[in-house]
Amino acid sequence: MQGTPYLIHFNSIGKSDIGYISVAEKETLPFVPKRIYWTYFTPEDVQRGFHSHYNLEQVLVAVAGRIIVNTEMKNGEKQEFILDSPKTGLFIPKMCWRKLQYSHNAVQMCIASEEYDENDYIRDYNEFLK
Repeated sequence: MQGTPYLIHFNSIGKSDIGYISVAEKETLPFVPKRIYWTYFTPEDVQRGFHSHYNLEQVLVAVAGRIIVNTEMKNGEKQEFILDSPKTGLFIPKMCWRKLQYSHNAVQMCIASEEYDENDYIRDYNEFLK
């Protein structure tokens, strides 16, 4: 399943009267993380993404709020995912174009398979389609 985007369901521990924790461990992640970062305070009228990666794979998690993720593979397969639970992640494989739209209160955690490398980005959609 690593060739196409898919949802990952993390274990959730707790109760409504005390709160919850979710855990991402090696059994639930499709790679060993090399970088973790998060985005927040993204205005609702701003879309992010508009890129792909040659090698990097990611798992996106909406820790708070809602994130709409539209993906496109090189073969033209398009999918839309709505992330609105901290116990659900979205695996994004390499060579997958993505567009993201955030609610005003969204906090996105990104678990990445590689360290940052600007040369790994494909920022031109026509280049991605080649």
